Amino acid sequence: MTIKEYKEKGLDVVYLCHIPTLSLEKSFDCGQCFRFDAVSLFNHKSQVGGVALGKYVVFAQDNENELYIYGATKEDYYNIWEKYLSLDVDYEKKHTCLLSLKNAHLEKAISMGNGIRILRQDSWEALCSFIISQNNNIPRIKKIISSLCQKYGEKIEFLGSEHYTFPTYKALYEAGVEGLFDLKTGFRAKYIFDACKTLLENEGFLESVKNADFTRAQELLCKINGVGPKVAGCVLLFGFDRGEGFPVDVHIKRTLEKYFPKGLDVSLLGDSAGLCQQYLFYYERYLSEDA
Repeated sequence: MTIKEYKEKGLDVVYLCHIPTLSLEKSFDCGQCFRFDAVSLFNHKSQVGGVALGKYVVFAQDNENELYIYGATKEDYYNIWEKYLSLDVDYEKKHTCLLSLKNAHLEKAISMGNGIRILRQDSWEALCSFIISQNNNIPRIKKIISSLCQKYGEKIEFLGSEHYTFPTYKALYEAGVEGLFDLKTGFRAKYIFDACKTLLENEGFLESVKNADFTRAQELLCKINGVGPKVAGCVLLFGFDRGEGFPVDVHIKRTLEKYFPKGLDVSLLGDSAGLCQQYLFYYERYLSEDA
């Protein structure tokens, strides 16, 4: 891999080439993250901008083995974005594990979804976001989260535009159930509030989840009102870097019944399980759209 730094439009920019395969379009369009959108601020084939880990950045590329990060230094890349984008993980090793299942549909899903990277997101943001995701669609989830951030987050400026950090659980707790409900969170307001209350009353809660084995971590998360196995699975996979997470909703359940009629023992996949789930989700979604 080669990495270079330069400036453009007054911004720090990092350019990387010969990186492991990464598709921005696929990675930010498979339901794992709600704060990035396609932008056209720079001259690249694909670019997404958004706030993560308290910073606004634009990721851009012209092919899947290079990456531009606008609003970041080389130090930022190594300290923050390499891990966030999972560019430090050997996905070929994960593919070998998945291909050992010898399932033709999964092989096609891997081929179609190759380039998806599991984003390592902030634990609190993942917990709150996936509580909001319940019985919801992606455009509406994004709109609710955007409203929460604008109202209770901190302002960030990027090329003259205003963006906002994800609110702390203390800020959302202070908003109260009514304040959260006013931002069109609906029945989820009381669940968000309960999550905030849990974290405030148990200062080491997130650390306890992080350090627990997977089953215990899931149990801890499910003690929060409104968090069931599916939400907990998403939070562990995307917010705690627990690759063994395999969230199952109605769509994934149908997909598994369709492609694995004899069942799939997810435990055999180890920390490749979450990637398997993402490939199947992406594959079935786009097959349905093409039908």
